[in-house]
Amino acid sequence: MVDRHLHSGISRRTLLRSTAVGLVAAPGLVACSSDGPGLVRERPNLTHGVAVGDPRGDGALIWARSDRPAKLIVETSATESFTDTRRFEGPALTPATDGTGRLRLAGLPAGQQVHYRVTLEGDGGATSEPLTGVFRTVPTAASDLRLLWSGDVVGQGWGSNPDLGGMKIFSAMAARDPHLFIHSGDAIYADGPLKESVTLPDGRVWRNVVTEPKSAVAQTLEQFRGQYAYNLLDDNYRRFTGSTAQVVQWDDHETVNNWYPGGTVAATKGYTERSMDVLAQRAWQAFHEWMPLDPAEAVDGRLYRKIPYGPLLDVFMLDMRTYKDANDANRSPDGKIFGAKQTQWLIDSLRESKATWKIIANDLPLGLVVKDGEQPNTTAFEGPANSDPGAPSGRETEIARVLSAVKANRVTGVVWLTADVHYTAAHHYSPERAAFTDFDPFWEFVSGPLNAGAFGPNDLDGTFGPTAVFVNAPPVQNTSPMDGFQHFGEVLIDGKSRELTVNLCDATGKVLFTQRLPPA
Repeated sequence: MVDRHLHSGISRRTLLRSTAVGLVAAPGLVACSSDGPGLVRERPNLTHGVAVGDPRGDGALIWARSDRPAKLIVETSATESFTDTRRFEGPALTPATDGTGRLRLAGLPAGQQVHYRVTLEGDGGATSEPLTGVFRTVPTAASDLRLLWSGDVVGQGWGSNPDLGGMKIFSAMAARDPHLFIHSGDAIYADGPLKESVTLPDGRVWRNVVTEPKSAVAQTLEQFRGQYAYNLLDDNYRRFTGSTAQVVQWDDHETVNNWYPGGTVAATKGYTERSMDVLAQRAWQAFHEWMPLDPAEAVDGRLYRKIPYGPLLDVFMLDMRTYKDANDANRSPDGKIFGAKQTQWLIDSLRESKATWKIIANDLPLGLVVKDGEQPNTTAFEGPANSDPGAPSGRETEIARVLSAVKANRVTGVVWLTADVHYTAAHHYSPERAAFTDFDPFWEFVSGPLNAGAFGPNDLDGTFGPTAVFVNAPPVQNTSPMDGFQHFGEVLIDGKSRELTVNLCDATGKVLFTQRLPPA
């Protein structure tokens, strides 16, 4: 394992122990006690930085983790000097949630930059060293907005490489000072163990920071927790999560490759627990413990939800994993990708939205053919597209229902953002090219990966008439991040003209493609 001290004041040994087995006393520390000669109270530690999520007009959600039972305290200020602060007391962080917790800040002014400072209050009032961050509250008036999106972190054996300075794409994104980041799924690769080094075909060597939980596939709750802890060892990742409000989706690799309800992991994959439902339950708990989101704020108490972001933007976060049918049933008469309740919620919410732009974050692309390579069945597919360019069938029936409702309700300004396929592309959908014609033309933009193997491009299914206007994909499948083809997307909304601009960017922030869309 690579011996790096990635957290100030916390040894690598302590970190590995805490992320592998939950909260433990660090080696050499004196036990906490309320009284008694010779006993001292040890300060709690913020072990994995801080993160901010799900912003609102009056605040946001702050996440942190403690190495021992402690109360979460957040102070806010209009300036980084913290001369005039507001104090918020949060919950006790305990081993029941692996030391993680979150606090909803409220009552702050809209459309403002907020500096926040997080501390932990432990036994007898002992406090941690503070960590600071920044976010913006949602504006109430039309203003310039910058949103980023991407997905796919630490996949295919490509972890945080110390020789390259870690996952520097996150620092490139932080440098753009975005208002909001849509994490489009595959935030971890629970099914992707890391090795200390990987020799590339040309002889170059990729080195990974490796921890115990990342050395095997995740099956236990502790192993799933360790996957999220691993990402937060990276300085770039922590810098980004502390300074940018996130809204987060999950996809398959948070559980296991290509999972769907009722599925079974192949016997050849090295799992002792092969029920995808059992794995998904553990994965769901770790996901909600380690990400800055609150399931109680979702429509279904799990994930899908609407994020209103002022008069110019509503963001609709979808869950295309939890409610879909089996991957080998995607040509059945009544397929499911959203499920009936989520489908109706999306239709109703789009109709009711007054925002100029409605961004739909779909964690699986609409028209790209993505086969389930885990199954010998050649008609097993991951997403809605089923390689049949004719009338909608299988999961496409729910997509068709949403698209038809958008047209019938005269909903304008709908843009779809996705990741999943590990390359970047701009797709334009039109009824003039489609087998199904009851919809208005629209754009879907693809980004990723953030730090994973690069793949693609995939074939397009003709049911909804997509065409690839732009594609940037590698010449060789599973190209390492060392060779580029890592991407994030950027959405800019002009506060005066209301024009929306999409930039598809590489890992350095270089813009590869731009598409401007006028408001309706």
